[in-house]
Amino acid sequence: MEFTSTDGERRWAAVVRASAEVVVGLDFDGTLAPIVDDPAQAHIHDDAGDVLVSLAAQVRAVAVVTGRPARQALALGGLEEVGNAIGDAGKDLYLFGQYGNERWSSTNRRVVGPRPPAGLATFERELPRVLRRLDAAQAHVEGKGLAVAVHTRRLPDDDAAFERLLPELEELAHRHDLVVEPGRSVIEVRSPGMNKGVAVRTLVDELDAGGFVFAGDDLGDLEAFDAVDVLAADGMPTLLVASSSDEQGALVDRADVVVPGPDGVLDLLRRLTDEAAATRA
Repeated sequence: MEFTSTDGERRWAAVVRASAEVVVGLDFDGTLAPIVDDPAQAHIHDDAGDVLVSLAAQVRAVAVVTGRPARQALALGGLEEVGNAIGDAGKDLYLFGQYGNERWSSTNRRVVGPRPPAGLATFERELPRVLRRLDAAQAHVEGKGLAVAVHTRRLPDDDAAFERLLPELEELAHRHDLVVEPGRSVIEVRSPGMNKGVAVRTLVDELDAGGFVFAGDDLGDLEAFDAVDVLAADGMPTLLVASSSDEQGALVDRADVVVPGPDGVLDLLRRLTDEAAATRA
């Protein structure tokens, strides 16, 4: 784990002191689960469940905040079992799926979410024609119920395909009153008004948080970073963690701490757990 400045070290110490009131928010892909070519195979890190259960005993709550559909994240993360163990310790696990449009918790074990956005079905019908025109017909299109994601990772030159597709999909989305969330070799189209920053503020308000840690790896986490920065400016103990890799460093310049992928995230959470416990010994 690498602090980006002396401010990062100071913020770490403040979060440890306030750990009993801290909410820890975690992205899924690239943060708790390694990035893989097939999104359906992005299972949570083997050690993550045990680490989250230990962490939950030392903080106000743990929350997974992801662009994935909630049910998909529950399955790939084994999060219902993790939630059982956290609940047995008298704490809660929260899951915000589809950037916060869907919610699940270890105490309210059903996924709650809105209807699909108006315009999404028409967007999906028009999408294949756009992909063919841009020589990207083989892109993997993932329907999420409340959103649709176009993955370029499997294409021969995924970076070039991404650059060709992004402005065209932004224009098509705009015509249907939808918004675009670009990520690592993926362009997601969904309804406006919800993002990970809103999820952060919801957690703070509902849990009366006295501190916040957020770990993410990609552009979709920027709104969460922005929300945490506002909390820090208001005097709350906070920490921003970038899960970085050779192919992704979008958040490094914004983070207080940089760690090497999911392995590094789990090492940081173990350290937070240990130092938080030591403050109460």
